[in-house]
Amino acid sequence: MIKDMIQGENIFVTGGAGFIGSTVVGSLINHNKVTVYDNFTRNALKEKPYYNHPNLTVVQGDILDPEAVKRSMQNSTYIIHAAAIAGIDSVIKSPVTTMRVNMVGSNNVLAAAASLQNCKRVVCFSTSEVFGQMAFRSTETSPAVMGAVGEARWTYAVSKLAEEHLAYAFYKEQGLPTVTVRPFNVYGPGQVGEGAIRTFIMRALRNENLQIHGDGTQIRAWCYIDDMVEGIVCTMIRDEAVGQSFNIGNQRTVITVYGLASTIIRVLRSKSEIEFVEADSADIELRIPNVEKAKKLLGFEAKVDLEEGIDATAQYFRGKISG
Repeated sequence: MIKDMIQGENIFVTGGAGFIGSTVVGSLINHNKVTVYDNFTRNALKEKPYYNHPNLTVVQGDILDPEAVKRSMQNSTYIIHAAAIAGIDSVIKSPVTTMRVNMVGSNNVLAAAASLQNCKRVVCFSTSEVFGQMAFRSTETSPAVMGAVGEARWTYAVSKLAEEHLAYAFYKEQGLPTVTVRPFNVYGPGQVGEGAIRTFIMRALRNENLQIHGDGTQIRAWCYIDDMVEGIVCTMIRDEAVGQSFNIGNQRTVITVYGLASTIIRVLRSKSEIEFVEADSADIELRIPNVEKAKKLLGFEAKVDLEEGIDATAQYFRGKISG
């Protein structure tokens, strides 16, 4: 498997207790020493079977503390920077914290990585939000479009785009081998925090109404967590990835939010009904990635179809509910 191509390394994962970060840890922990650095605002790691793995070191820390980041990162060879403020509710609650963590915190991580003696790769997480409200088969070089100043949602996109520019600047100016990934609507077992599929599945399993904000015509392409992790690992092992950004998503799983809710009800044989509520913030009307660059340079292509992913995710959360 592609994840087994990385062995004997010291891997440092900021945000390693989050949904994506903790899943990445699981894919690398058997053959590498992995340090998770997280403030544990969310903690998906504690539920993982490898939480007490002998190769795992857990450090509770804040990426806004540059000295702690640098100290904890010593001797690392690969850096995966997944720590961030994310999720529309969290962003709207504190746009100041969002900007500081995602920009200043990222600078601290990149600066610490630049001081390492043997840094082989720094993988930074951006977001598909940088494409704004309308993104149809957007490529990595498509214009980044932001919403109006004053709309809290866009503080997240702005902060992550700033991180992308900073990562590239460290590559060009200091030779740091950075790469940026732009996840497109990732979901799956173990998801914590906000997320439409997680919320819909949890409510469908309880036969509760599925609430759609707006009219449900918003269009998304959904990427299963295992595909996302494979894309990340590809950026770690391919020399062609250095200095680049990549859309990581599944352009075959395109569906409206209403269609998604209906599909989840059908696949789970739920008695839930769909309820429409007023949208309380700016939303994404269309978000479909172009993933040709990842396919060409990384050899990556998403494999998991939407209904297969929904079923696997539901099995996980059904177990959590019954447990």
